[in-house]
Amino acid sequence: MAPDAGSATRTRRTRGEGQWALGHREPLNANERSKKDDSPLNVRARIENVYARRGFDSIDPADLRGRFRWYGLYTQRKAGIDGGRTATLAPEELEDRYFMLRVRIDGGVLSTEALRLLGELSTAYARDTADITDRQNIQYHWIRIEDVPTIWARLEAAGLSTTEACGDSPRVILGSPVAGIAADEVIDGTPAVEEIQRRFIGAGEFANLPRKFKTAVSGLPDVAHEIHDVAFVGVHHPEHGPGFDVWVGGGLSTNPMLAVRLGAWVSLDEVPDVWAGVVGLFRDYGYRRLRSRARLKFLVKDWGAARFREVLEREYLGRRLPDGPAPEVGEHPFDHVGVHRQKDGLCYVGAAPVAGRASGSMLVAAAKAAERAGSTRVRLTPQQKLIVLDVAESEVDGLRTALAEAGLHTDPSPWRRGVMACTGIEFCKLAIVETKARAARLVADLEQRLAEIQSDIDDPVTVHLNGCPNSCARIQVADIGLKGQIVAGADGKRVEGFQVHLGGRLGFEAGFGRKLRGHKVVATELADYVERLVRTYLAQRERGERFAQWVARAEEADLV
Repeated sequence: MAPDAGSATRTRRTRGEGQWALGHREPLNANERSKKDDSPLNVRARIENVYARRGFDSIDPADLRGRFRWYGLYTQRKAGIDGGRTATLAPEELEDRYFMLRVRIDGGVLSTEALRLLGELSTAYARDTADITDRQNIQYHWIRIEDVPTIWARLEAAGLSTTEACGDSPRVILGSPVAGIAADEVIDGTPAVEEIQRRFIGAGEFANLPRKFKTAVSGLPDVAHEIHDVAFVGVHHPEHGPGFDVWVGGGLSTNPMLAVRLGAWVSLDEVPDVWAGVVGLFRDYGYRRLRSRARLKFLVKDWGAARFREVLEREYLGRRLPDGPAPEVGEHPFDHVGVHRQKDGLCYVGAAPVAGRASGSMLVAAAKAAERAGSTRVRLTPQQKLIVLDVAESEVDGLRTALAEAGLHTDPSPWRRGVMACTGIEFCKLAIVETKARAARLVADLEQRLAEIQSDIDDPVTVHLNGCPNSCARIQVADIGLKGQIVAGADGKRVEGFQVHLGGRLGFEAGFGRKLRGHKVVATELADYVERLVRTYLAQRERGERFAQWVARAEEADLV
């Protein structure tokens, strides 16, 4: 007797997503197989004892294109390969014999001595490259495998590391660059950042996650908390006092999602354990079958905040968390540029390079300038900027002059202040178009073209350039987000260009930009387009209206 339709429905099994907690332990793709074959953290010994001694050709491909990432190492793009070939070439055809090396700087915290060391390592081993990323990292290029052990030894002697700077692991923890000194800070999250780093980074417990994991801990809403896998944001609880509101499931790339609030309040001392609970839940329940669905945001989307919180509390914390209020978010974004008063009466001074493009020479000069001004502390920011802390008012003018001479401006134009760019085709194997040099040209062009109206721009109009769809430069949450593509030029030839996202925002009224699907901008016409767009905004805006608000109501004809 044939089974009825209901029986067939009851016995049908859904396809497994590779969730360990459900018993799906068998690797379902090459990345998962590689991690099961050997813990990625074991690769350090091979780098120090084999590869650094025998050279690039001795490196096992499984280490080279996989496990190296757990120590911040990626092969960089071979020069001369155009973006139209990015998706068609095998990895060994795209990659050079040199590496990008990412130094994790949790919370962006540096002494001037450490900043000088970062600059010296750049000039000695990285051809003077040392970009400031929007993850508060320093990123080197042109690194030889033979030099990596020496670089590690010098970094670690200064309290720095590249451990789990990349890979399917907990990457650098973002923290407020003005933690502990800002007058309006709810709570200083630095002790929690330090405790997470001490207990968990490199310890192995979370070295095999489904994908990368991004964290932010801040007493201020100044670290883009909405786009992190987990974020702890400072908030005052009416009964318990200052602590943190917990957000989960944020991320950008090709499927952007904003994080959601769990509605739970956490004290400063509890942050490391709650963080470990969220990471453990991701490790055990995260989707490992498809890399494209392996980020925590997909699990959060499927489960919802209520179920996520329930599993976290029941299976990982063993207790209920108290409910708590949402953090207060001001209308204007933080970027820490300029001169600001600290709560102790001293000043902090924020300075902008162009789109994070720095150098070892710049970092050394900045360290010397800070020390001449009486400071021993600096910070990197999530907006690709650098801050000098603890400056006496009498030293501010001299410091600003010295930083400007190094290429770091404390009173930048709106364009230098608001432009962000990823690594781009110069070094990145995933990139399709050039970004850093193009961002610099765009800033220079706009400073000249829009000089007479710069004073009319109350909030800097942010322009973010990304070399591919992965959104390392956060294109979906920029006023003007530009995603690199190969597009058709006026003569029909394929050239570098950008798809446009407009009106994205973090913080107050956070949301993704308006995608103009049919509108592509040829790279050589980028300055023309941004100038036209900004002039139209200034002509049409209502009193106090921000760029993102104008975009939301503007006619599409005014946006192209």
